[in-house]
Parts: sequence; C-alpha cells; structure tokens
Amino acid sequence: MSKVSIVIPVYYNADTLIPLYHDMKAKILDKLDYELVFVDDGSGDDSWNIMNQIKEMDSNVVLVKLSRNFGEHAALLAGLSTSTGDCAVTKQADLQEDSEIILEMYERWKNGYKVVLAVREKRDEGFVKKFFARLYYMLIRSYVNKQMPLQGCDCYLLDRQVIGVLEMLDERNSSLTLQVLWTGFKSDNVYIHRRNREIGKSRWTLKKKLRLVMDSLMSFSEVPIRIMSGVGLLFFIIACVLAVLVVLEYFLLGTPMIGWTSLMCVALLSFGIMMLAMGVLGEYIWRTLDASRNRPPFLIDEIRK
Repeated sequence: MSKVSIVIPVYYNADTLIPLYHDMKAKILDKLDYELVFVDDGSGDDSWNIMNQIKEMDSNVVLVKLSRNFGEHAALLAGLSTSTGDCAVTKQADLQEDSEIILEMYERWKNGYKVVLAVREKRDEGFVKKFFARLYYMLIRSYVNKQMPLQGCDCYLLDRQVIGVLEMLDERNSSLTLQVLWTGFKSDNVYIHRRNREIGKSRWTLKKKLRLVMDSLMSFSEVPIRIMSGVGLLFFIIACVLAVLVVLEYFLLGTPMIGWTSLMCVALLSFGIMMLAMGVLGEYIWRTLDASRNRPPFLIDEIRK
C-alpha cells in the first residue's frame, strides 16, 4: 500500500488538535498507511505541547516547529518538504472539513491523478463571507488561472512529483494553491461541505485576506500594471479633449479660462492616480527585491520523528 502524508499547518489550534486527531483516527487512519505531519507556524498558545501529546499517542506523527510565524504558505511547504509519503494531503486544523474526504482523494490519486482538489460544494457561512470569497475566485479565474474552482479550495492532494516541483519553485509572497494549479499536472476535483467553525477562533483576518488577493494577482498576473496603464491612458485622453474644448470655447464664445477649484480637483485627482500607479510598481519592485535576497521561505527550529 502506498504511503499518504497528511500535512496540517497549526497556528493557535490548541483547542482543536486533539478532537481533530480523534476524528481522523476514527474515520480514516486505520484504512491508510499514513504519516501525520503537524507544522507549528509560530503559535503563541499551547499548540506545540498538544502536538507532542499526540506524538506520544501515535508513532506515525511527525512534528515540525518553525522558528517563528511565516504564514500558512510557508508552513505547508515546510510540511510537504518534510513528508515522506508517495503523496501528501493538506488539511486544515479547524475541523470544518470532513476527514473522510481524504480517502476519496487518495482513491483518485491511485487512478492516476497527480493533483486532487477538495472543492467547496457548500459552505455554512454568512452572505458577506460567501460574496467576497466568490468575488476573489472570480477575479482569479478571470485574470490569473481559469482552472481555479469557482467555489475555491483549501485542501488538496499532491503526488510526490508535484511536491518536488513546488520545492524547486521556492517562491515567496505567493499563493500555494495557484502554484499547484500552475504546474499543470493531471488533476481532478472532489467536493466537500465546509461547516462553520464550532471550536476556537479563526486567525484568518481581513489583513491576511487582502494580502492573499495582492499576492495572487501580483505573483501570477500583469493585470494590476495593465490596469494602471489603462487608467493613465484614459485620463490622458480626457485631459486632451477638455483642453481642446476649453480653447475652442475661449476663441469661439469668449469664455474666460477661470476656475481655481476645478483645476485643483483635476490636479489632486491626477496626483492620486500617479501615486497609486507608483504604489503598484513599488509592490512589484519590492517583490523582486525580496526574491533576489534569496532568503528561505521558512526556517525549521525543530523536527520530531
């Protein structure tokens, strides 16, 4: 039987880790040759101690402790790099997805698929969250990668060959899901029901969500620069047309060229557009600098096997 690694990033999940392990133990672990890889992404709670308790209960558990919080992207990469299975499944620690979906993903992998996405078919969340999540995935499908499921996906199974490609990419300020889709390997979808979180508090803040949008667009698409170029061209055309109209009105109708307030509005608007364009370019330049420094995406403080 092929070995499956289950990679679980942990960030302030002390209250969900034991229930998560018992849930997987009851539903799937006895049916697999498995390896559980827990990655502590700089949690400030008791997560590491809880992970060690699970390690004492199960010899198939591997613990990875990062030196600080590097983000879920880096934590997943660290777990995938440490894993030894023929394939690896990423799983959230918040108990919002059914563990049994891993068995279905594993069966799809045995049928020859090297990437299996767990797509959200239903999600028990409020209208606002659903709306903005759908908007994000529509943007990604329109401007970055048409293979992104419209409902989105949090978990996926990766063949060892795909994991090797991700390790070779070694990208920062990026989206791991989009990197997986970028590889282009034979893929399939399974569908899950994402439930509301009943234990603990989500650390997926608005700031992190906005950062994901920026990383997704700027790491995989030239759309932000194209948009700023289009806005600049539009305002240039408008300025030329207005200038011609003002000159014609002056010579044909004798209307004096006055209006300090309107000129200031136009000047401030133009200045704001220029600063926004410089900010977009600055983001790309900063990302180039960050990549050129060749810093590792994560630092492992300790591994327990």
